[in-house]
Amino acid sequence: MVKTIIWNRRASDSFNGIIEYLQNEWGDRVTKNFVKRAYQIIEFLSEHPEMGTLENPEKQIRGFVITKHNTLFYRIEDEKIVLLVFFDNRQHPRKKTF
Repeated sequence: MVKTIIWNRRASDSFNGIIEYLQNEWGDRVTKNFVKRAYQIIEFLSEHPEMGTLENPEKQIRGFVITKHNTLFYRIEDEKIVLLVFFDNRQHPRKKTF
């Protein structure tokens, strides 16, 4: 069963920040490839939400690697998937705040 995708504000802000960075530093092609890959993975997760690794069992937060530099964190809630944040994997793991 396909679940509805909900973007919270932090996910939207972090996604837009990545796009802005990629556009400024790497140009159109890299930016378009990232956006395409991100949306493909989000669509895949809507059909198979349990595919992400369970990162925080208490809060039921899962993660899925978009690129080697970026991971999407999300939570499954009833009939929807809430996108929480796109995290830069080069940061210290303690900066993961859910």
